[in-house]
Amino acid sequence: MTRLAAALVANTFGNHAVWGDVVIFAACTAARIGEVSGCRVKDINTTDWVWTVRRQTTPSPGGLVDKGTKGKRARAVPLIPEIHELTLRRIASTDGDPDARLFTGPRGGRITTAVLRDATSWDEVVTKLGYEHLRRHDLRHTGLTWMADAGIPIHHLRKIAGHGSLTTTQRYLHPDRDSVSNAATLLSKHLGVSTDAPKSHGLDQHRSRNTG
Repeated sequence: MTRLAAALVANTFGNHAVWGDVVIFAACTAARIGEVSGCRVKDINTTDWVWTVRRQTTPSPGGLVDKGTKGKRARAVPLIPEIHELTLRRIASTDGDPDARLFTGPRGGRITTAVLRDATSWDEVVTKLGYEHLRRHDLRHTGLTWMADAGIPIHHLRKIAGHGSLTTTQRYLHPDRDSVSNAATLLSKHLGVSTDAPKSHGLDQHRSRNTG
């Protein structure tokens, strides 16, 4: 992800770091770009390192507006140590103003997925990196998959993502091959079965009880 962020920054006029910061912050929090744009300094708790997601920036007929989250309720999202320095740097750039946006464009404007795309020549950059099908919203998919691979239970992921149902959360998860293999190993250990020499005694005992 840092490679993508660096490439996007390098491709922008003025090499403004904010574009890379937005990408990394969005991926590490599994948040929507609109929610990242709507984040204000007062929403960040740097003691517990939790971001309370309260609003998102969206287009409207009259221009960009801030409104409640898609789920219509605030939610708590953990901020991992890897983005603490980034977050503190962004807070410092606002002089600590609690109502200031954590992320704005180089000229102070609000950021949307379209603004991020156009400012960084997103499509051109991701194609050069070999990620030609990567969309801005896929950063959210990436973040949720990382969390799932780390072992965070899906019912916790649902709350972090702000989804109304587990089914929606499941559609976002794309475990890699290693994660699938690890799942098989964990299951085998749980069942007390050697992966080198599979045994069927548990199943045989189950059948015995059902046919006895």
